[in-house]
Amino acid sequence: MTRIAASPTPTPSPSPAPSGQAGVTAADDIREAVRATDNPVGRFVDTLDAIALQVGNTRISVWDTLVVVLVITALILFAWFLSKLAHWLLAKLTRLDSTQQLLTEKLVTVAIWLLAIMVGIDILGVDLTALAVFSGAFGLAIGFGLQKTFGNLIAGIILLMDRSIKQGDVIAVSDMAGRESFGQIRKIGIRAISVTTRDKKEYLIPNENLMINQVANWSYSARDVRVRAPLSVAYETDLDRAEELMLQAAADAPRVLADPAPKVLLMGFGESGIAFEIRFWIRDPEEGISSVRSEVYKRLWHLFQDEGIRIPFPQRDINLGNPRQFEELAQAVSAARKGGRAADS
Repeated sequence: MTRIAASPTPTPSPSPAPSGQAGVTAADDIREAVRATDNPVGRFVDTLDAIALQVGNTRISVWDTLVVVLVITALILFAWFLSKLAHWLLAKLTRLDSTQQLLTEKLVTVAIWLLAIMVGIDILGVDLTALAVFSGAFGLAIGFGLQKTFGNLIAGIILLMDRSIKQGDVIAVSDMAGRESFGQIRKIGIRAISVTTRDKKEYLIPNENLMINQVANWSYSARDVRVRAPLSVAYETDLDRAEELMLQAAADAPRVLADPAPKVLLMGFGESGIAFEIRFWIRDPEEGISSVRSEVYKRLWHLFQDEGIRIPFPQRDINLGNPRQFEELAQAVSAARKGGRAADS
């Protein structure tokens, strides 16, 4: 007799719950765990879950909303704490310079926030496949809206990697009126850098602008900056002695470098005096250019006063083409005045 083995009847797999009918995964898990213990907390959770808004097949309860808010808040605080911890560890436990440390910190911060977003999606049980069409359209809109933001983020990372712009550098900046000034980079952020000028104005310059525009970085390869101080002396001045006093005034200023040594150049013969220019170097441009130039000028003024050297003022020589006519005119004016006085008397 032939035996025919009965094939096992396939067990139908449970159909997935319709999208929108199931609540937030974390909210459902917590609610079921609390319901297992008959206490006031469980009844309170049931009360919050009973208060719901039904939109089509989607049910949104107060309990679901509360859990979502708590999870998002907890993840934000956790990511913020990890970012601060990474900053402290990089500062204490590594030998990276300030630029490398800042770059590493930015990359770690971005990784932490991406991880927090993924963990939040997993905890809340968000079905990304159900939101494929919406997320695609939403992502396209975000891409256009945040194009500059991501461009500044990538530009900031590139600037930190090639070290063309570093924290503490002195760069030239321009205000809305086009007046150029200089400032020191205090902070390199994700979107922009912060530049503080000598008058305590703080400029926020987008990182992308530093990538596509020309930037005058005074401390890119070296912090030495040459300062020029023009001036003039009278024509009767002893030029050799005047040059010695100019070099002495520059050398006496504490901020002026001895190497390279200051120089004095004769720039030309002007209408009122002989033009000179003192050129000297400093290593701390963030402390101000005008201040060190003013200090040199004040020292030079006292030296010139001791030596009797004059600073010229504008002078004009008037040449008359026909002096005889001028004399006749002067005599006529004088005679008219005398006649007027005689008539009055």
